[in-house]
Amino acid sequence: MSAKKLLIIGLVWPEPASSAAGTRMIQLVDLFLAKGYQITFASAASKSDFSYDFSNTSVIEQEIKLNNESFNSFLKALNPDIVLFDRFMIEEQYGWRVQQECPDALRILDTEDLHFLRQARQQSSKKQETLNLFSDTAKREIAAILRCDLSLIISEIEMKLLEEQFKIDASLLYYLPFLEQEITATTIQNWIPFTDRADFVFIGNFLHEPNWHTVQTLKTKVWPLLRKKLPEAKLNIYGAYPSQKVLQLENKAEKFFIKGRTLNAQETIAQHRVLLAPIQFGAGVKGKFIDAMQVGTPSVTTTVGAEAMKGNLSWNGIVEDDLSTFAEQASLLYQNEAEWKEAQKHGVQIINERYASTAFADDFMQKITKLLLNLPKHRQANFMGQILNHHTLQSTKYMSLWIEEKNK
Repeated sequence: MSAKKLLIIGLVWPEPASSAAGTRMIQLVDLFLAKGYQITFASAASKSDFSYDFSNTSVIEQEIKLNNESFNSFLKALNPDIVLFDRFMIEEQYGWRVQQECPDALRILDTEDLHFLRQARQQSSKKQETLNLFSDTAKREIAAILRCDLSLIISEIEMKLLEEQFKIDASLLYYLPFLEQEITATTIQNWIPFTDRADFVFIGNFLHEPNWHTVQTLKTKVWPLLRKKLPEAKLNIYGAYPSQKVLQLENKAEKFFIKGRTLNAQETIAQHRVLLAPIQFGAGVKGKFIDAMQVGTPSVTTTVGAEAMKGNLSWNGIVEDDLSTFAEQASLLYQNEAEWKEAQKHGVQIINERYASTAFADDFMQKITKLLLNLPKHRQANFMGQILNHHTLQSTKYMSLWIEEKNK
């Protein structure tokens, strides 16, 4: 029996050293590779110096063009069993072509996190308005979910929102969080101890608006309070793609340092005693906290920051929304070794009980196999999706063909 073929269409070439989204994509690639899939990764984006190097794997890389019939020819020749869209915008751009050329291919959407939820919270936070989930982005993203055979959701909160608020059938959604290595006793023994660590850290890709906003919150509201309590401590800010406005926040006299990109997030976080992340809006699951738990660095964050990450378990540190209490608690955690070690234990429990890849990989692959065997029946049950596919094939198709003609 020949290996099944998976085509992944990427919004960008994954950069696991730059963002949690990049890490997530490589975890999915590894999962399918381990099950013997023949993978082609295609993207119309340009590569960067930080794009993942697939040359050590069996993954075939393919550059593609947007709004171009060459993609149809490529699809026909490849004839994949599964097509995975990296975020809803990619499904909008290429979904109709996949449907036209490979109608029997299983279509999976990896949402990363719900973009409409993140945007709604951003609007609400900035304009001090009530949360409006029913935006145009929501209509687009939910339409993409309905058009696909399965959507991967990274957060239980988002699963609940889609099922209860938007009445999406559970058969179209699949909860698949980050897939992490279990933390063993040996791992814990190799962690840098409390006394050998110093300073606070924040890390986050600056192309992501919630991270930029969090750094502003640290600079103006949290750090002035924390410095009074711990005048010797520094706050080191790391993250890929810092713009000029980010770099300008550095103030050596205030011990507020902008360090920019780090090549290894976990190694960097491991040097520090506490991770600070007073996140005010966002969605999904935050890679920075997973990295912190993996290296035994407790964190102080907000309800939105910890959302959907800990389930019913205790946080590996402190969850606090009031910023003056946030600074107070961060100072106590930084100085109290017993409390700090307790927080570490909570982090181990969260990773091992909620993110260990062994707990998810087999179930997910069984789900895929089952869908491949029963695809016509599965699609029949999703009549709303059939309607959207029918109309999208007409509207998006002709818009794209018009752009194609115009480009000629």
